[in-house]
Amino acid sequence: MKALVKTDLEHGSIEVQEKQEPTPGKDQVKIKVKYAGVCGTDIHAYEGHYKVSAPVTLGHEFAGEVVEVGEGVSDFKPGDRVTSETTFYICGECRYCRAGDYNLCSWRKGLGNQYDGAFAKYLIARKASLHHLPENVDYQSAAMTEPLACTHHAVAKTEITDGDIAVVIGPGPIGLFTAQVAQSRGAKVIITGLTNDKVRLEKAKELGIDYVVNSQEEDLHEFVNSVTDGYGADIVFECSGAVPAAKQAIGLLRKKGQYAQVGIFTTPDIQFDFDKVIQKEIRVVGSRSQKPADWEPSLELMNSGLVNARAMVTHEYDITEWDKAYQKIKDGEAIKVLLTPVD
Repeated sequence: MKALVKTDLEHGSIEVQEKQEPTPGKDQVKIKVKYAGVCGTDIHAYEGHYKVSAPVTLGHEFAGEVVEVGEGVSDFKPGDRVTSETTFYICGECRYCRAGDYNLCSWRKGLGNQYDGAFAKYLIARKASLHHLPENVDYQSAAMTEPLACTHHAVAKTEITDGDIAVVIGPGPIGLFTAQVAQSRGAKVIITGLTNDKVRLEKAKELGIDYVVNSQEEDLHEFVNSVTDGYGADIVFECSGAVPAAKQAIGLLRKKGQYAQVGIFTTPDIQFDFDKVIQKEIRVVGSRSQKPADWEPSLELMNSGLVNARAMVTHEYDITEWDKAYQKIKDGEAIKVLLTPVD
């Protein structure tokens, strides 16, 4: 079978290779991939900013059909429509594993990073990571369960009271999902971006986000004050991973507000105004990836229509067209790109 492989850690170094079709072992399931989403970390890996265990087949956002099960698998059968958590291995013994916080296990290994992922016709997943797709969730939407679960994880770390004003900075896929999840919990959401985010800001309007602000055309601080009687936002979700946005975010919050860092920075060392954190008694929380408890609620958000994932897909390519997909993302023309396998 053909697979899109990151061959080493240098910029680029990605190619379509012929790989042997995998066979499931004990407690494993073989899945025929229908769609796989291109994640920001796939872009970072391609550009050499995110380390993977190269050579490895990329792709960790996906949905597909079970075609074969290994020994010990009874909950899934060939023909089942499924998606899978990215976790492929955990130690199972540390305090984080025992609490179900697999995303924090120091020995965790994931699909598309340390083990071959979904930019191929078939992949192997562990049965403990699989989820059946609800009736109203199509394959394209299901391929985005992982990023949705990441945003569910972030929003769940905050306390939202009905009518709270939440600002989402960064209208990319993660920001758009975060906005929808926050709305599903009763927040009034302001999503903001820049002029080159035009396509994404228009999509936010289409998705019914409460307020959409181009911060290069409108003063975001003044807008937030105008809808909060001058107090400031209750919560800010920083989803862009941009240093200026992180600096701006603290100033948008009311006293005793909440700041959630969702976006990943390209460099770990950034300046942050901790004086404002102290003086305003801001609660700061980080959110890393997702964990098992985020998956079924995320699938139900799509199943019930509270989150519209399908509307966020703007481009589809097969895995041999990686360069086209990459360019559309870098040019800001794409919101969510899905890849399909080839024979």
